[in-house]
Amino acid sequence: MSMRLFGVRTLVLATFALMQAAPAIAEAVPVKLPELSPEAQTGGQLFIQNCAQCHGMVGGGTNNGPPLIHKIYEPNHHGDFAFLRAARYGAKAHHWRFGNMPPQPQVTEAEVQTIITFVREVQRANGIE
Repeated sequence: MSMRLFGVRTLVLATFALMQAAPAIAEAVPVKLPELSPEAQTGGQLFIQNCAQCHGMVGGGTNNGPPLIHKIYEPNHHGDFAFLRAARYGAKAHHWRFGNMPPQPQVTEAEVQTIITFVREVQRANGIE
């Protein structure tokens, strides 16, 4: 088994395990999880640790936060800087009725960049360019 396939399977298994353990963070919209690059696999793990409670295990949203795998968050509307800024400073609610997003000071800028890689790869796999 290649390391790449092993990493994707590990991420998928971790996602399913966490979804079983915490059904409150199940996806609000269906998301196709593609084969991910090594950087996106790392980003996916960081996403689960830092973002999943509100944005779903793979970005499909929850009752607590919007789906990031959505055309509103396509790169031409919400570029990578919007994600960096939201993590650092928080974000005022403006597209959804979930309330304001608080800052995420536990996540470094480098980690946010890796999370963005994950989100963008999953977006592309779901037809969001």
